[in-house]
Amino acid sequence: MTAVPAPDVSIATFRSGAVAEIRIGDGSRRNALPSEAWARLARQVGELGACRSLRVLVIRGHGDTFCAGSDLTDWVEAEPGYVEESFAHMEEAFSAIEDCPVPVIAEIRGVAAGAGCQLALACDLRLMADSARIGMPIARLGILASPAFAARMVALAGPSVARELLYTGRLVDARTAVALGLADHQVPAAQLTDRTGRLTAAIAEQPPAAIHAAKRAVGAALEPQRTATAVNPRPAVARSHFGPAIAAFLGPSAAVAPEPPLAP
Repeated sequence: MTAVPAPDVSIATFRSGAVAEIRIGDGSRRNALPSEAWARLARQVGELGACRSLRVLVIRGHGDTFCAGSDLTDWVEAEPGYVEESFAHMEEAFSAIEDCPVPVIAEIRGVAAGAGCQLALACDLRLMADSARIGMPIARLGILASPAFAARMVALAGPSVARELLYTGRLVDARTAVALGLADHQVPAAQLTDRTGRLTAAIAEQPPAAIHAAKRAVGAALEPQRTATAVNPRPAVARSHFGPAIAAFLGPSAAVAPEPPLAP
């Protein structure tokens, strides 16, 4: 697999024939991403999607975790406008994945939480290591779930599951995620990369026009929901709770905290 130069290691891109990989993070901070990295991710997906020789895109985390969401230290004492922009960049990345003309597969190890969960849900298919967990622990930080955030969970698992996971912030294991519809396959961790490779190969050998048409067809079925939830009339966070919650989670050494808690 050949590395494709990227702006920095937080979003690394690789190509091997008809298959591309985007690797999230550098292995530190549970691969939580700052605002600009989410914007970079959107651009990388867009550039790959424009490549006519691409057949499948795989998104995986660096090392033993997928993505713990957004880097909370990026929001320490941040201005409200910057926080809102951060959430806009996240949504741009998720929409880019949904709009990518080729299938996008999430390979999930460790945890997919908050924006990491949304990243996985935006993909076409999700393979989870049997030790992995997924969920949206955002309410405790005063983050106001957007209609688009909720819609992705509703589309896969239904409104009751979406409500419970958003209300409680509970992370579910791989077996539960598959049962709920949030993931497609639970795979032993040692076999996950091989299973992902076999799935990508099975897709890549199909006629490209048929795969593109299939993705467009499923997308058309989901389009009414996407259109209805495209605009968020509320701010991204409840300011009275958000700032103190971030400070409380990160503690006095927020600027250098090595491992942020699971975040949006």
